[in-house]
Amino acid sequence: MGSSVCRLIACVALCALAGAQPTRANLASGWTLCDASDRVAADVRIQECTALIESGQLSERYRAVAYSNRGVAWEAKGDLDRAFEDFGAAIRLDPQYAAAYNNRGLVWRDKGDIDRAIADYTEAIRLDLKNAKIYDNRGVAWEAKGDLDRAFADYDEAIRLDPNDAKSYDNRGNAWKAKGDLNRAIADYDEAIRLDPNDAKAYNNRGIAWKAKGDLDRAIADYTEAVRVDPKYAIAYKNRAVARKVKGDLDRAIADYTEAIRLVPKDAIAYTSRGNAYAAKGDVDRSIADYTEAIRLDPKNAIAYYNRGIAWRHKGDLDRAIADYTEAVRLDPKNASAYDNRGNAWQAKGDLDRAIVDYTEAIRLNPANANAFNARCWGRALDGKDLTGALADCNESLRLRPNNGDTLNSRGLVRFKLGAFDAAIADYDAAVARNAKDADSLYARGVAKLKKGDAAGGNADIAAAKAIKPDVAAVSAGYGITVDAAVASPR
Repeated sequence: MGSSVCRLIACVALCALAGAQPTRANLASGWTLCDASDRVAADVRIQECTALIESGQLSERYRAVAYSNRGVAWEAKGDLDRAFEDFGAAIRLDPQYAAAYNNRGLVWRDKGDIDRAIADYTEAIRLDLKNAKIYDNRGVAWEAKGDLDRAFADYDEAIRLDPNDAKSYDNRGNAWKAKGDLNRAIADYDEAIRLDPNDAKAYNNRGIAWKAKGDLDRAIADYTEAVRVDPKYAIAYKNRAVARKVKGDLDRAIADYTEAIRLVPKDAIAYTSRGNAYAAKGDVDRSIADYTEAIRLDPKNAIAYYNRGIAWRHKGDLDRAIADYTEAVRLDPKNASAYDNRGNAWQAKGDLDRAIVDYTEAIRLNPANANAFNARCWGRALDGKDLTGALADCNESLRLRPNNGDTLNSRGLVRFKLGAFDAAIADYDAAVARNAKDADSLYARGVAKLKKGDAAGGNADIAAAKAIKPDVAAVSAGYGITVDAAVASPR
């Protein structure tokens, strides 16, 4: 989503304490560097703030400022524990220091403790009622909890206090997007961009909204502007890649994923996504290479295992496909599609019992999965042990997905094996009506007609099927559909 949060540095407190700043020359440069925010490297800020803290020449209030600023620098380095300690020290020295509460709230948020973050923001607001940035930060936290009404209230107040703060409009746009009101989201992003034409996040977020509305061209235009403003904005490259992939522009999508990977070489999701683009191009080997790298970077990436399983299946390596599907469901036991596909692989290996077990689990996880019902129907039909269950499965699949040609063919096989040749012929009729080149249904219908004594009709269907698919007789024999020589040709 790209919601923005605001850290408050020493200038907030120093401006409030006008005239109280230490005047010794040897401290002046230290203050300049300690309150420099991201204009100066974090390590330098930490060094200078530490020197100020240990100088013994600061009042408690200014020591609190130095601790808070050092905490901001620790957070910039990703050391949340040290940042937390420094913000706590600042609060102990000056319990009225709103900025320290705000900054500690950001650490709580980064640690995933949204309730404590909100508590700190609320205390900061109590101490500094007119600080728009703190309202904005609390709005982001409320949104993270899913409480959009409270998020809107805070964003509205932030905008009322500071109508020229682009970030508050950007964040409120995210909340509108989360609520499903894309038009209002875009309006807020428009305003954020008007206020700050170099706000790459606002362009990216507006691009996401345009994509959600189905306007891929505008989405791509916004992502393009985002990376123009910030050429190191990897997320915008990934989002543009997604939009280009949807448009079928796979080469450009791959180029965008490649740039995202160059910017963030350890982004497992980017490798997975580029693998998907290679798979869509039919470049299975490169897709496998990308999925493998994604797994190396993130061994718990269930999607990468699942997608690599599909790629192995396309290459005909059923054992590797099954191994990857198995790891995918171990990592994500609720992935119904992985069970479904593993069932297909087991079936291709001829292990119908394991296939049926997997289809059953896929159905349990997703009772609306028409594919899984059809697959289990087919597996049971091939197995022949539970034709009544097979018929029920096909009926349910067709209820979920009426007139599907594959399922009509499956039900035709079940009815054929049950000896209900008229019903089987009706299913094959419907399948052929949907696809006149369905050689399997044509052949099976022909055999069923022969069983009914319709030699002319049966032989005509069989001949038509063989013209489309020369090996259809051998394939169908594997399903149990064979021509009785005695009825194949009339005397």
